Amino acid sequence: MVTTKRWYLAVVVSVLVSGCTAGPNSHGAAADVTAPSEKTTVLNARPGAESAIAMSSALFRSAPVVVVTAEADRADAGGLAERLGVPVLQIPASHAPEQGIAAVRDEVERLSPQAVLAVSADARREVEAWAGPARVVGIDAPADAQLPTELPNVEPAHPAGVTVLADTGRDDTAALATARAAGARVVTVHGTDPRNDRAALDALRAEPSPLVALGEDFGPADRLRRRVDTEVRGELPGGGQVLFPGRLLVCLYGHPDGPALGALGEQDLDSTTTRVKELAAGYDPLSDVPVVPALEIIATVAQGSPGPDGDYSGEADAETLRPWVDKAEQEGLYVILDLQPGRARLLDQAKRYESLLAKPHVGLAVDPEWKLGPDQVPLHQIGGVDASEINEVTAWLADLTAARSLPQKLLVVHQFQLSMIRDEQSLDTGHDEVQLLIHMDGQGTTGQKVSTWDSVVGARPDGLPLGWKNFYDEDKPMLTPEQTMAHEPKPSMVSYQ
Repeated sequence: MVTTKRWYLAVVVSVLVSGCTAGPNSHGAAADVTAPSEKTTVLNARPGAESAIAMSSALFRSAPVVVVTAEADRADAGGLAERLGVPVLQIPASHAPEQGIAAVRDEVERLSPQAVLAVSADARREVEAWAGPARVVGIDAPADAQLPTELPNVEPAHPAGVTVLADTGRDDTAALATARAAGARVVTVHGTDPRNDRAALDALRAEPSPLVALGEDFGPADRLRRRVDTEVRGELPGGGQVLFPGRLLVCLYGHPDGPALGALGEQDLDSTTTRVKELAAGYDPLSDVPVVPALEIIATVAQGSPGPDGDYSGEADAETLRPWVDKAEQEGLYVILDLQPGRARLLDQAKRYESLLAKPHVGLAVDPEWKLGPDQVPLHQIGGVDASEINEVTAWLADLTAARSLPQKLLVVHQFQLSMIRDEQSLDTGHDEVQLLIHMDGQGTTGQKVSTWDSVVGARPDGLPLGWKNFYDEDKPMLTPEQTMAHEPKPSMVSYQ
């Protein structure tokens, strides 16, 4: 029988021996993690090896161990890094240039590890060529296996207190494992605009902290911060705060007073709502985003006489359009107010409808075909507008949207001849509050429409979404929804006149 004194000594000896032979969970060095000094940081790094280095550099000053992996073993390596609380770096693919390997080597050197844990034999061979004074330890087992005893003891790092924002469309396995190893909170978003993802936006606002976004498409940093911080009242039809690529608009175009100006006026308000919903339903099987029915209402109509104000444009009073706008809101429809300005300035006409544009579901369209010079009259020529005049409207609409904390506004510019938008490459696409869309309005045979489409696509500023118009009477034949959506790039808006 063991006496009390002998039992106590046995326990002490056991603890001492255990401490001398312990693995990584025993007391030892901890990684030195940090939060970036800026409130918002955007890491301009490509997926894979580059993003892993960028994340390590952003969050770690040093680490007693660095995990290094080849591309095929990223998941296992990431799990090991998270267990240890240290960075994981990825060796570039075999076809990568030599500077990719050099960048990994330089980051390992900056971190000053006591050991490099190489996942897989290939990674170990690569690291042994340049690891310097750090011990290279190999492991081929999955992430939940026993860690090698040759590793130095590693203590948990103090959490960095950072939120990392990641695009689910990118493969940043190693970088995100490094972020978690630093104690960062990872929030994933579909795309690079958190306003498109309500769950992500709610998560970002729920726990404010320094924000690190992974990938240059999130930037610039000040714009990302505004997107996260700005509280928006209401949502767009179909959900969210940003128009595209989160929805496809399918519209009826025309004037409420009658059928002469388009299909929208061929029936009363209730029947128009029913008709456009049925029209939009035909696109549901063809779209991987929600299809939102919409009304494009001609608010100002170009006319052959100058009228009392001499601008050759008849302006509907905002209150006469309000029943249509209110009905659309009740039914989940988007509304676009179309301007045919004649000799009027676009901005002057747009301001007439500020009370309607103050609603979350109302956007604007300009029709350069009916924008006339000082000596021109409608139907004698195809009109055109300078990009600078469209930019005035864009800036005003952006200010209105920001001042009233509204979701993003749509500004449609119709076009079927390139001369309709002069200096098109100067269109201002930099206002986050406004989404500009170029809408192809060509009519005729299928060949003629395709030719017009190709011209419009080629002339637009890079990345602008596009719209397509189908004419019930003038197209020969009118395309089916399947034929319409077969065009590339796929339209974000389809309207019917």
